[in-house]
Amino acid sequence: MDTRPIGIFDSGVGGLTVINKVLRLLPNENIIYFGDTARVPYGNKSKETIIRFSKEIVKYLLGFKVKLIVVACNTASSLSLETLKRSFSVPVVGVIKPGVEEALKVSRNKRIGVIGTEATISSNTYKKAIENIDKSFFVIQKSCPLFVPLVENMHLYDDIAVRVAENYLSPIFNKGIDTLILGCTHYPLLKNVIQRIAGRDIELIDSSMAVARHVKRLMERRNLIGGSIRPYTKFFASDNTENFSKLAKIFLRKSITARRVIF
Repeated sequence: MDTRPIGIFDSGVGGLTVINKVLRLLPNENIIYFGDTARVPYGNKSKETIIRFSKEIVKYLLGFKVKLIVVACNTASSLSLETLKRSFSVPVVGVIKPGVEEALKVSRNKRIGVIGTEATISSNTYKKAIENIDKSFFVIQKSCPLFVPLVENMHLYDDIAVRVAENYLSPIFNKGIDTLILGCTHYPLLKNVIQRIAGRDIELIDSSMAVARHVKRLMERRNLIGGSIRPYTKFFASDNTENFSKLAKIFLRKSITARRVIF
């Protein structure tokens, strides 16, 4: 039995959606989570900066002897995943491919929308991943740079969130899509607002469950399944652990304590 923890990181609290689903499928696994709250958002930063941040975090997580790392950040997955895979021997999983595969299964009319940070959208990672599998799909993308600050400042259901979402999303929904990929792990916390604007006919893809299923399959193939009789989840953040803990309670529906780490 491999009792080493799984390492999961994100630019902030968004990756906690992935923890929820991983623990649902692998309830006995130990987890180390790092939220880079001092440097959030990642979406307006350069590729070089995001790669540097991601490498720093992976090195930190390796100090816990993690057996697998989940890059639970769409921006970091888009821009640093391949570099991380080349740079470290530990298996590294991103969030792009699982979300794309889920969207392709769900879409009925082959018209898919993708929303994400400026960096994720400008990288065209989702569009390329979809077209690599099936070029017949129409893909429309839209960056939503204010969504992460809305979530991080707990504007989840109010009029501010509604107005911002309507401004961003109306042009996408007018293109006849039937599926929308939430291309940032923060966005599921705005799911109620987004769904209200989208209507019932548009399916929202939260890739966190698809990522969890991918992690489980990979761990089974590599004989990494293990965990503990009394599994633990430890939380670390690079700034403002009090606010992190408040947001984590919304994501996880339980109180947690986070430790601050300064690089």
